[in-house]
Amino acid sequence: MKNRSGPWHRRFPLRARIIGAFTLGAIIATLFLVIITYGLSRESMLRQREASSQQQFFANARQVQGALRAEDPDFALILESLPSLSGSRSILRTSENTWVSLSLAPSDLPPLLIDEVKNASTARQMRYRLEGESQLAVGLRLRPSQISTLTDVAYFEITPLSEIESTLESLGLILILGAITTVLIGASAGLWASGRVLSPLTDISTVAQALAKGQFAARVETIDDPDLMPIIKSFNDMAATMEQRIAKDARFASDVSHELRSPLMTLRASIEVMQSRRIELSERASQALDLLADDVNRFEKLVQDLLDLARSNSGSIPSDLVNMTELVEATVAMFEEQPPISILDGANNALVIGDKRRLAQVIDNLLRNAEKYANGATLIEITQSEGRVQISVEDAGPGVSPSERELIFQAFTRGNAAKNRGTGAGAGLGLALVDEHTRRHGGTAKVGNRRDGQRGARFTIDLPMVGRR
Repeated sequence: MKNRSGPWHRRFPLRARIIGAFTLGAIIATLFLVIITYGLSRESMLRQREASSQQQFFANARQVQGALRAEDPDFALILESLPSLSGSRSILRTSENTWVSLSLAPSDLPPLLIDEVKNASTARQMRYRLEGESQLAVGLRLRPSQISTLTDVAYFEITPLSEIESTLESLGLILILGAITTVLIGASAGLWASGRVLSPLTDISTVAQALAKGQFAARVETIDDPDLMPIIKSFNDMAATMEQRIAKDARFASDVSHELRSPLMTLRASIEVMQSRRIELSERASQALDLLADDVNRFEKLVQDLLDLARSNSGSIPSDLVNMTELVEATVAMFEEQPPISILDGANNALVIGDKRRLAQVIDNLLRNAEKYANGATLIEITQSEGRVQISVEDAGPGVSPSERELIFQAFTRGNAAKNRGTGAGAGLGLALVDEHTRRHGGTAKVGNRRDGQRGARFTIDLPMVGRR
């Protein structure tokens, strides 16, 4: 299969390629039309002018030919009586070095035309430029009568083509303006077509982002387009199926968790009774009771986390304004060992829209994760950039290997530092809740190395900021 993710496709998005295709098509079609129209119009006007000039030329040449029947004709008077077409001028050669004209000189004629007329029995014509203006020159060798003393007579007419050139310039300007208009229309059509084609895809992308944030009721609006409707319907069906599946899983987890709470309460009550009579137990029984109490505590934490995860997957997020600086400080104050808090880049009192309880749980889980596996957090840093606030928790533990940096945010997955059951590690739901709550608030959670290069991990949550108080 051909790879469609090369540099060219990354550099030019689909919308730009559609608009470019329409614009390029308009340019090619317009250029072809302009060249053909201008070329045909120019050739047609020049041929018409040549035809009318030749017609007038031959009429005048016949008059000059008739005047040659006289013994001593007055050529200046003859040329003066000739009709003029569009400013045409005449000149008559009566011998090798004798020329008669009212306004022309022999040098105004192209030498090549003079030579061709001298050696030809038919009329010759030539387009050339005289003093920067386009001219049409026509010449014909005449035959004097037997009584005439003249032996080498030729008649020439020069017709200016400047009027045609002016008309062609105006036509060219009109064609250029028309071409620009056509290209703009083509680009506008491409913009409209790209919007028409990509609008459903944009809607799908928007709904997909909403689904990723936990808004599982989001759907793409249907449109009356037989080509795009199957795509939209398939996407909405997929979203509906996913919503049902997630709701079913969340309901199942919630039901199981609720069902487990009753026996857990019974176990807790039984353990408390046994601990109240601990002095009556043997040393081995006391050790077994301690192990049982630890496992029950761990089991209760697991059930509570499962309930929180089920509630997070179902239901909407409250839209409260949460001051992240105050929230972090209040959460840190609940720990015996309180790491320093550093606020950088104007992130003080950054406001986030969401659920204060769940955001507090995110910070609490990160701090407890550092406490369990890295002897506590060493620094909490709050920064902001490009309308988002970042909260980072650093520790001095063993760190997280690159291969585990995505896995540890999955439910029931623990890193190498938590593999030893003797550490009192949880079931792997703490960071999963961090990721889920952060994602439901339109943010991301990630882990990397400490910025100062020291041993340890740096957990960072990134949330959209709505302002500062």
